[in-house]
Amino acid sequence: MARPKTDTRQRLLKDAMFYVAMHGMGELSMRDLAAALGTSPRMLIFHFGSKEALLVEIVRTVERQQRDFLRQLTADARGTPADELRELWRRLTDPALAPYERLFFELYGQALQGRSHARPLLDGVVDDWLEPVSQIFQRMGLPADHARQEARLAVALTRGLLLDVLATGDSTAATQAFDRFIRRYDAARPRPTSGDRPSPV
Repeated sequence: MARPKTDTRQRLLKDAMFYVAMHGMGELSMRDLAAALGTSPRMLIFHFGSKEALLVEIVRTVERQQRDFLRQLTADARGTPADELRELWRRLTDPALAPYERLFFELYGQALQGRSHARPLLDGVVDDWLEPVSQIFQRMGLPADHARQEARLAVALTRGLLLDVLATGDSTAATQAFDRFIRRYDAARPRPTSGDRPSPV
């Protein structure tokens, strides 16, 4: 039985993501990438159109995985909303994600320059994050419109600090800056009054 096209595409995407994580992309040609993945340039072109389109798909997939991680954190509700943002930051600063983040910023810059292969990255690059992040701020007590504004600020600040880490290698200083931002919400978060506390058994 022939392998479904979607299965083949997903396998190639997964293999390409693993390759990028291990080696980066550099100036690798489509032919060299295909050889590294054990396939042919024709197959990559058939499923993705071009090497550049494949790279955009890698970035969008990694972005989606991080949003799914955040949604799972909020669904589990094991800590405060601020704790969830800190846990997301710890995940984003894992060195294993650095190759994807470098690729993200490279393609983001190309998209902003109007380069056609990278422009699809701009679709939802901010808006897709606003809903899951604004949900966290709403749980902190902010009304929906204010929570969405704070979510936009948090997304921008997080990406700026990730760029800082990639440029300087100083993840400690960037984490301290991120934590300073989050502590504002810890301080403002409503605390239970004595009347809200459960009675001792």
